[in-house]
This record gives sequence, structure tokens and C-alpha cells, in this order.
Amino acid sequence: MKIYNTLTRTKQDFVPINEGKVGIYVCGPTVYDYIHIGNARPMIVFDTLRRYLLYKGYDVNYVSNFTDVDDKIIKRALEEGVPASEISERFIKEVKKDMKDLNVMEATTHPKATEEIPDMIDMIKVLIEKDHAYEVNGTVYFRTRSFPEYGKLSKKNIDDLEAGHRDEKHALKVDGADEKEDFLDFVLWKPKKEGEPSWPSPWGDGRPGWHLECSVMSKKYIGDIIDIHAGGEDLIFPHHENEIAQSEAANEVEFARYWMHNGFLRIDGEKMSKSLGNFFTIREIGEKYPLQIIRFFILSAHYRSPLNFSDQLVESAKASLERILTAVSKLEDALQSAKGRASTDDEKKIIEGLCDFEKKFDDAMEDDLNTADAISAVFELVKYTNSNITSDSSKELIKAGLDQIRKLCDVLGIITELKKEKLDSEIEALIEERQAARKAKNFARADEIRDQLAAEGIILEDTREGVKWKRA
Repeated sequence: MKIYNTLTRTKQDFVPINEGKVGIYVCGPTVYDYIHIGNARPMIVFDTLRRYLLYKGYDVNYVSNFTDVDDKIIKRALEEGVPASEISERFIKEVKKDMKDLNVMEATTHPKATEEIPDMIDMIKVLIEKDHAYEVNGTVYFRTRSFPEYGKLSKKNIDDLEAGHRDEKHALKVDGADEKEDFLDFVLWKPKKEGEPSWPSPWGDGRPGWHLECSVMSKKYIGDIIDIHAGGEDLIFPHHENEIAQSEAANEVEFARYWMHNGFLRIDGEKMSKSLGNFFTIREIGEKYPLQIIRFFILSAHYRSPLNFSDQLVESAKASLERILTAVSKLEDALQSAKGRASTDDEKKIIEGLCDFEKKFDDAMEDDLNTADAISAVFELVKYTNSNITSDSSKELIKAGLDQIRKLCDVLGIITELKKEKLDSEIEALIEERQAARKAKNFARADEIRDQLAAEGIILEDTREGVKWKRA
């Protein structure tokens, strides 16, 4: 498999540290509110990466954290007059619900920052001992210039960074607000403020800096070196850059072999923003569309490409997904009525041909997780089954086609097990009445009932096996 490594800006062959095993760390959400559509993209993309690696036989250790102590959490807690822990626990539950609805697998480990404070303190001690960090009035800073490779992920030059903030730096020095040795030094530990949660440390009560949390949690649950570190491209700088600096300074080994970053998501061509009124949570979107459609929509573009979210594009994704699910439904119906005869030679050749689509699918996924092309391979497979499999086909052929579609969709996290909802008695009676009207050649009444049901969101389809229905 080739992966585009943000660190090298090239596609590289993926070779895990330990054969047959992969450690993946994905930066998780700060849990102060419901997750939004932008949060969902990395969750879905890297869940799909995990599913593909599992499908290829790897043992995957997938770690994704919850940042459960943060200024935004504290702000909301103060507004509601409750402990910060109540806010974080509430929204961890909500995030997990949304992830389940998006068919995102539970992480191997979902560490919480507040439960890893002792290890964070230990890493800070190591950094101070190695002269990579220093304390000033209860705040501990990372000495950025002590790490010569700072900027290697973001490709930012440290002198250019300082020059770009020269006026801001001068203003802080003038009013005495900046105690740092260097403007570019970042916080590892911050002192307690009144009304905020805090933990004891050698430098006084306080809490860790955001960047430190991921370094410590990835080290504990994966190891000093991560196979793949992933997240949104907005995290490249400063978050991931700072993770590299503090981790490699403390552990004296490479932090992550491969860095994967998904592109930005825009709403109707605009940057998502509450002020623009285009800020949508997954919960809000779920009221309008089944979240499987959202998952399919997100995977319909390459993960590194910018993705534009609009009703028109989601409706198009809905129609595309419906083509796949309709094919699955037809194969399920055909399988139920199929006879157990042996497959003919021609049918055996059709079964052999199914493998071609799996190869196309794999080739796409092997090329830097190209889910867009992988979905195209699924559509080709659907067309192939529609053209070559009928209710008169052998059970072996029908099952082979159905299994192949399901297998590839499962790698993408697309659910093909269709839930058969029960119609209420009134609608059942109308369908029976329509059938009776057709037998009596009262087609006007039959059409009237069909239109009535369509208005109620029930679409009828007359097949050789009887009347099939689905919700619009």
C-alpha cells in the first residue's frame, strides 16, 4: 500500500514497524459540544483506513483520544454552573452515539486526557532534565529552538515564524505579559486559575497543555514510535509540529513514520462558520439525511482533496448509494427464491469475473486510500451483477454476487443489511386493496392508491415475486 506522507510530501510504500501489526493514532475531538460535519470527515476517513488494513489481515491498534479538559469545556461548564467533568462526560456519550450512527468502529482505546495526567507530568520532567523545557512562575514551556528539526512537518522555517509575529512579540514584552525565553516557546503545563479544574504537579496546581496530551497518550497506548499518525490538515501546525518536537526531544526516537491528513470541508463553497450560519452538527444533519448517506458522501472524494458539502451533492450521493442498496435488495430477493441447482459453466465464469472488481477495489485503496475510485469499482460490480444475475440464476452465483458487494461495502463501512420495516395495518390494507383492484382491472383505483402511498413516502414496485416497497 502506498500512503501520501505529509512529512515527506511524497507517496511512500507502507511498511509497518512490526510485521503484521499497525499502530494508528488519530487526534480526537474536544468534547464541549456535539461534533460537526468537519469533525466527521477524519473519523470516517481513518475508520475506513483501519477497516481496509483489517481486511488485508493486519492486527490494528487504533487509538483516538478525547480531549476532556480545555478552555472551551471550562467556559461551557461555567456558563451552565456545572463541573467541567460533567460537560466532557455528557459530550463523550454524544460523540460515541454519532460515531455509531456513522458506523465508525470503537477505537481499540479511547484515552481521556484527564486520566493520563501523571504520565504527562513525567514527560515534562524528562524534557526539563534534558534542557528542552523550563518553568516560569508555575508555567512550563517547551524550548522550541532546542529542537533543531522544528518545522519539518509543516515545512515552516522557525526564523520566518518569529519574524511574522515580531509586532505581537514586542507588544507582549512591553506590557510584561510574556515570560517566555523565546516567543516561539509553547506551553507544556499551565497554572491553575480560579474556578478551573487542576491537578497537583512539581510546578504547582494546574493542567497540561493541549499538544502534550497526544504525545503522552500515543506513547502509552502505542509506543514511542507510531506507524501512522492522522488527523485534519488544520492540525499540521502547530499541534502536530509541537507533538513531534516534544516527543522526539523526550524519547530521542522518531515519533511517527507516516503522517496522514484529510483536506478541509466547506459548506456550499464557504468555510464553515457559526457567524455565516453554515455550521452544522452531525445531529442536525442526521435529522435530514440518514448518516450512512453522509458517510458515503465523504468517501466519494479522495481524503486529501477539499470537500464541498451541499444539499445538491448529498442528494446525488443519496441516489448513488440507493443504486447499490437496490442491487443488494434484488439479490437478496433472488436468493430467497433461487433453486439449489448446480451452476452452469457460464455461471461459473461469471463467478470468476467477480474477482476482477475486488482487484480494482484493492488497487484503488492501495493507492493512498483512494475511496473515490474504490466506490467506482463497487458501481462496476453492481452493473455486472445487474447484467448477469437474475432470479433464475443458480443460488451459488446469486450468493457470490451478493457476498462480493457486501464484502467491499463493509470495508468502506457502508451497511448493506437492509432493515425491513413493518408497514402499519392501514397501509397494509391499502396495498391489499390495490392488489384486488388490479385483479378486477380497476386500474384507476389501483393508481389512486399508489399515488396515495407515494404521498405518504411509500414507493411500490411490482415484481415477479410480488409487490415490493421502500420508503422514499
